[in-house]
Amino acid sequence: MAAVDIDVPVDTETQIRNPDDLDRQAEGYKEQGNAFYSKKDYSEAFNYYTKAIDASPRNPSYYGNRAATLMMLCRFREALEDSQQAVRLDDCFMKGHLREGKCHLSLGNAMAASRCFLKVLELEPSNREAQQENKNATTVLEFERMADFGFEKRDFRKVVFCMDRALAVASACHRFKILKAECLALLGRYPEAQSVASDILRMDSTNADALYVRGLCLYYEDCIDKAVQFFVQALRMAPDHEKARLACRNAKALKAKKEEGNQAFKNNNYEAAYQLYTEALVIDPNNIKTNAKLYCNRATAGAKLKKLDQAIEDCTSAIKLDDTYIKAYLRRAQCYMNTEQYEEAVRDYEKVYQTEKTSDHKHLLKTAQLELKKSKRKDYYKVLGIGKNATEDEIKKAYRKRALMHHPDRHSAATPEVQKEEEKKFKEVGEAFTVLSDPKKKIRYDNGHDLDDDGCMDGRDFDANNIFRAFFGGHGGGYSFDANPDSGPGNFFFQFG
Repeated sequence: MAAVDIDVPVDTETQIRNPDDLDRQAEGYKEQGNAFYSKKDYSEAFNYYTKAIDASPRNPSYYGNRAATLMMLCRFREALEDSQQAVRLDDCFMKGHLREGKCHLSLGNAMAASRCFLKVLELEPSNREAQQENKNATTVLEFERMADFGFEKRDFRKVVFCMDRALAVASACHRFKILKAECLALLGRYPEAQSVASDILRMDSTNADALYVRGLCLYYEDCIDKAVQFFVQALRMAPDHEKARLACRNAKALKAKKEEGNQAFKNNNYEAAYQLYTEALVIDPNNIKTNAKLYCNRATAGAKLKKLDQAIEDCTSAIKLDDTYIKAYLRRAQCYMNTEQYEEAVRDYEKVYQTEKTSDHKHLLKTAQLELKKSKRKDYYKVLGIGKNATEDEIKKAYRKRALMHHPDRHSAATPEVQKEEEKKFKEVGEAFTVLSDPKKKIRYDNGHDLDDDGCMDGRDFDANNIFRAFFGGHGGGYSFDANPDSGPGNFFFQFG
């Protein structure tokens, strides 16, 4: 039987193809990729350029095109790899060097970018794009230098400014973003700092720098336990991360010292509490929010120790760190009240009430306003040299003493100026006694009522001498002050004539 030729089906996927066929197929894929690129459908363009590379992996233009597509997708690290592969295949591939430089620049590596742009200019000295990009790289390097200097000088606003300018060129540089975020945290702009760090963590959840910044924000917002968790996580990702290590140590030390101070205060050991808060304040001067609380806590302990001036200074320091800290305003206002600085107390209570309109704050403000009003009148208690809780007998004894001390007859031999001053004091003593010895007038006076407005103190009817005579027995005759031979020089006794 004659042999029969049988056509065996050939698997086209496994068939060894002619290189020319593969090159034509790769060109077809490239053209399709170009079409999608023109339509700004970069994902599809990427797919077709990848097919072209798979078909012809030694063609530098395919890597260059895919790099351009990845750049449009903001996948700069992958684009950098493709650009580098393109120039490895063809060192004279100008677009490859240009794209490599742009990727380096977008990722913040300005020095490497500049080398690439200079290579382009070697190949084509008049290339304007390379000239401009090289200037951009030089600008980024200058902003980096200024930022480093600013950070060293703790001029964090300047660093943020420089990083914003650098990121306008190097938009994908995590290093610049982290430095900006850290400085935002140091400036107390925590939401902005957290936003930058979170954006990076969404792309790279293991980024130790971003984890550190998240922890730093929490630490500066006085969320110390959560902050420590982020610092520990950052150290797991990068055991040599010195900033995370230092921040973690400070956070733990600050928490421990503050808690020791709080416990001492609860135990009524105010001296120890004062000292512990003082020690806590030197741990980290950058922690504004926690230090504001520490200053206020120390002020509270200081007030208990009767260190009212220091307490006021501590409250002021707390407010400088955090001008929204209501507790510090309230503590300072109370210290002002205790030191009879009523205008300052009213100012603080007004600030508090404007911020939080509660009934308690309203009452505190009204009390301070009343004390301020009372302070502007004559202080009859001071005139008589007695306390505000003086009894009726104490008021009488004080009047007797002061009236005899300032009576005009006692100073008849003094200069006219002294006589005038003593007469004024004598009248004030009589006026004080008139008010404080009358229960109704005393109540109205203590409640802050203006006695002149009420008609209780009509100057036309007031006569200090009449009060004096009435108090000392109502004698109608004259009286004189003579030296008492039994009481020594400079002492006098009152004698009616």
